[in-house]
Amino acid sequence: MNIKSNEKKENSAIELVIEVSAAEFDAAINKVYNKQKKNIMVPGFRKGKVPRKMVEKMYGEQVFFEDAVEEAYPAAYDAALKEAGIVPVAYPKLEIVEVSKDGFTFKALVTVQPEASVKEYKGLVVAKPEVKVTAADVKAEMKPYIDRASRLVSVDRKAKKGDVAVIDFEGFKDGVAFEGGKGENYSLELGSGTFVPGFEEQVIGMKAGEEKDLDITFPENYTADLAGAAVVFKVKVNEVKERQEPALDDEFAKDVSEFDTLDEFKKDLKEKLKARRQQQAERDYEAAVIDALLENLVCDVPEAMVDYRADKMVEEQAMRMQQNGLNFQDYLKYMGLSMDDVRAQAKTAADRAVRTALALDAVAKAEGIEVTQEELDAEVKRLAEQFNVTEEQVREVTNESDMKQDLGSKKALELVKASAKKPAKKKEEAQAETTEAQGE
Repeated sequence: MNIKSNEKKENSAIELVIEVSAAEFDAAINKVYNKQKKNIMVPGFRKGKVPRKMVEKMYGEQVFFEDAVEEAYPAAYDAALKEAGIVPVAYPKLEIVEVSKDGFTFKALVTVQPEASVKEYKGLVVAKPEVKVTAADVKAEMKPYIDRASRLVSVDRKAKKGDVAVIDFEGFKDGVAFEGGKGENYSLELGSGTFVPGFEEQVIGMKAGEEKDLDITFPENYTADLAGAAVVFKVKVNEVKERQEPALDDEFAKDVSEFDTLDEFKKDLKEKLKARRQQQAERDYEAAVIDALLENLVCDVPEAMVDYRADKMVEEQAMRMQQNGLNFQDYLKYMGLSMDDVRAQAKTAADRAVRTALALDAVAKAEGIEVTQEELDAEVKRLAEQFNVTEEQVREVTNESDMKQDLGSKKALELVKASAKKPAKKKEEAQAETTEAQGE
């Protein structure tokens, strides 16, 4: 392999012209021939025993060229990158220039990390969400427990929202019953939105024993045979049940939790809810800090770099689904999406991820942030414990250089967050907080 030229291009690209020698090309041709010879048949020779020279004589010396180029160029490309000290950040654009028995020449347009700087990264003004948990929030957290401990009691009155109506129903389109439109003694929670729009609303107000025809129009996005169709549901209410909630006392707490008193149960719910909100607030704050940082990023981000990151995101999504026993293609079909749709969705996130990495790398360089071997070892240990594998296994599947860059970016982000400032409060907000504090 020989690099004939190394030229910088626009959009953070470098064009390499790479030459593969006759000897290297001949070795690739021989490798391709050995792979294919078992399938080559020539009269007078046993299958798989035709000499290479005979095949080339019959079909032309270039018979193996195309496959040999495919065989040889990846190693030549990697060797050229190593020799030139180039670290690509996207897939290369390759072009074959010339091929002959004396070797071949190809061009590789390689995207490299662009120059990036951040105008300001210290003292960014970013609002930090305040975490509050009210009594109403705690009551909302209790609702699933209350629902599970509630019981349905038959009542002799008109059905209202929140009740469960036990119904018989059958749907007719143009006077003919349609498939899937019939049910008996079906328990329908009114207001749940379980049935087609307009159905539950018309059952509200009916009593046990009452029958009624409901005029319903299916949504346009419904199944093909019923989309937008005007139908009639014949409905009979067999029973109306109301949900009776349990008394919220210590006995209730004992029944639904590991606590002996209602106060202890509420306290636990409040602490867990507060912890979740604090975690979310921290994520939101970090995202806001990154938004502010990206506003100060000075960089022309190559499109190829974003496309590459988007493809990696799609690959990672497919791999996660496969690990969970789901087929990615089946998922796309079910969701009515094409691979282009998924890539387009991923591209927005990829653009932000790429720009964030460039900005944090610029901060790390500006601050002279370094990652020590001790920090790398600690990260390997953390990952090993997280995934329940050995440290050796972590080192086998991770790239130390990438890990070092990630840790440097995290340290840069912590520096930016630590120096961020809260926005000045308006006079009205300060007065409102003072009034609220006095009221408490």
